[in-house]
Amino acid sequence: MINENSTKEIVLEAVKQNGYALGYASEELQNDREVVLEAVREAGHALKYASGELQNDREVVLEAVREAGHALEYASGELQNDREVLLEAVMQNGYALGYASKKLQNDREFVLEAVRKNGSALKYASEELQNDREVVLEALKHNGYALEYASEELKNDREVVLKALKDTSFAFEYASYSIKNQIIKEWIESMEVQKWKLEMN
Repeated sequence: MINENSTKEIVLEAVKQNGYALGYASEELQNDREVVLEAVREAGHALKYASGELQNDREVVLEAVREAGHALEYASGELQNDREVLLEAVMQNGYALGYASKKLQNDREFVLEAVRKNGSALKYASEELQNDREVVLEALKHNGYALEYASEELKNDREVVLKALKDTSFAFEYASYSIKNQIIKEWIESMEVQKWKLEMN
């Protein structure tokens, strides 16, 4: 007959190999701190199967988000509003900003960190920060497609749009109508100058 201790040892070995094995453990073991810590170290998203008590355990959640930033989704509301936890999460994956509290989605420091890791994390920033020129330029430095999530005002900012186009020409789709016209005009003029130079040679 298998006793409780040997069952725990079996589960511990299982989650060390595959953290998601926590999903098949008993409720008692899903509430066992040692077992859950091993699980989230192997697969951060295993936090999904931890007890509510351990989803609110700061050390457990920190281990989870260090392995997979998206694991923040399964943390308690209190820890989704914890600055250190969020910083660890966005450093691992900028998209983790999508699971942060509204308060921290409007925190300039955290949003800048997120977009440095993943420009498209701009999608989850507050409207105020989507209209923050420095934040948007930082996002575009890493992903031109992030122009989609910039404010209408910044989609009409020539420098901002050119920054996006430097990363990908497909960002042209998200520029304002007036900026598109300016850029096309400049491009045509540039092509005409090049053609004239070739003819002169």
